[in-house]
Amino acid sequence: MSESAQHDERRARISAEVRHWCERAAITGTHAPLSDTAAVLIAAGHLDAPTRQVLTNRRRAGRGIPSIGGFGALRLLTDEYNQVVRRSYNVRSRPAQLLYKHRATELGRKLQSYRSAVVTSAVHYGTGVWAMRRDRRLGVHLDLEQREALFGAVQRTPAPITGAVLERVGNFARGTAAGRLSRAAENTPMAAVGRRVADAIGADVAHDDDKFADGYDTLLYLAGMLFDRIDGSPVWHSVHFEVQRNQLDLAEELTQIALDTVALRGIRMELDEALRATHSDGGREQIRARQSALTPVWDQLVDRVAALARIGDLFSRAEVQLRSVLAVNQAASLDSRIDDLIARSGDRELSVENTHYVGDQFDGVEELMLTYQAALYGDIVALTSWSAGEA
Repeated sequence: MSESAQHDERRARISAEVRHWCERAAITGTHAPLSDTAAVLIAAGHLDAPTRQVLTNRRRAGRGIPSIGGFGALRLLTDEYNQVVRRSYNVRSRPAQLLYKHRATELGRKLQSYRSAVVTSAVHYGTGVWAMRRDRRLGVHLDLEQREALFGAVQRTPAPITGAVLERVGNFARGTAAGRLSRAAENTPMAAVGRRVADAIGADVAHDDDKFADGYDTLLYLAGMLFDRIDGSPVWHSVHFEVQRNQLDLAEELTQIALDTVALRGIRMELDEALRATHSDGGREQIRARQSALTPVWDQLVDRVAALARIGDLFSRAEVQLRSVLAVNQAASLDSRIDDLIARSGDRELSVENTHYVGDQFDGVEELMLTYQAALYGDIVALTSWSAGEA
């Protein structure tokens, strides 16, 4: 298979996988919660343009917002609170009603505590007149109403709805540990023992897929997860991809995906409501036509996240090469000691051969990194062209 055919096959496979996950509102396997950074970038998609700009300014100035230990957990807590409140009104049994109201009160207190931490933090927001003026001048000041809106937005952070938070985190940690232990033991005399220990660690890990409220949450979670994967990759931040980092603003891309996804979901919900309320055939036909017109918007969003998925997949493979670079660098650092040893023995042929070997390794690394850069180019062009079209 030619390189072009392999590229096309990989592109089609990843796009189909992303679409399949969104259609079934589930992602294969169990995954870590989104980082606070990803959660805030997605939350910006729920906010107005001035607030989004302030958040962008704060991010670039290194001014974050308060952390409460994970906004994915906040989403689950909010969902549970809303569910308990509804049940407290709908249940007929008086004892059950009291139980639900007691639980709702407990959850409400927790939510209020988190709200206060995010909205009124004196550490993160200027409180004095001069501090507020300075922050406004720098474009990093969030008014109280904007902070309230931000808290409401991070309450919508996409998160899997399967399993309790601590149970999910524990399963993910055990599964990750088991995988690392198994890989570390490969090609060693302890390989069989390592596999048995890894199997024992991972035996109790639940293998249910992560399920989400709907396809929109699935898409947003995927985009946030891929942002975390790419932004956390040492390869992405290496000198080999400095040009690409300047071409693609990952944070801005995630916010734009969130903005369009939130808008699409809102419009579709309004159209669904209008369809239910309309009784004339002409009106229903017109609404259905508008619903069909939105299909290409969804397809483009899926393609954008699929492009991020291809970049994430590329860097997962490239990280293997980075480890090779580090190993070569370590070998090169031994050169001076090797030369001293060889000089004392009067034999320099081994030193020459070693130098050629290290040089060949670097040549191979550079060649492979150029291959990765070429593969990355198409996806970055696609992402930036979508963003430019929206502008």
